[in-house]
Amino acid sequence: MNTLPGIKLGGKGRVSGFEAGSKSYRRHLLSLGLTPGTEFQVTRIAPLGDPIEIRVRGTAISLRKHEATVVLVDEI
Repeated sequence: MNTLPGIKLGGKGRVSGFEAGSKSYRRHLLSLGLTPGTEFQVTRIAPLGDPIEIRVRGTAISLRKHEATVVLVDEI
């Protein structure tokens, strides 16, 4: 199991869960559509690696690297 920043540009993954931590932030990610079982693709990574843009459910979402480490993923 990886975290979201471990997926390379153009790679696909599936959300498997979240790290233990802030419930309010986890709720925010869930409201953005990052629910367990959801597939996504990494579409852009900034030159210094922060932020990371993913496409999930037809929408582009940008996450800071420290925010993305909360998301546990399985690479497809």
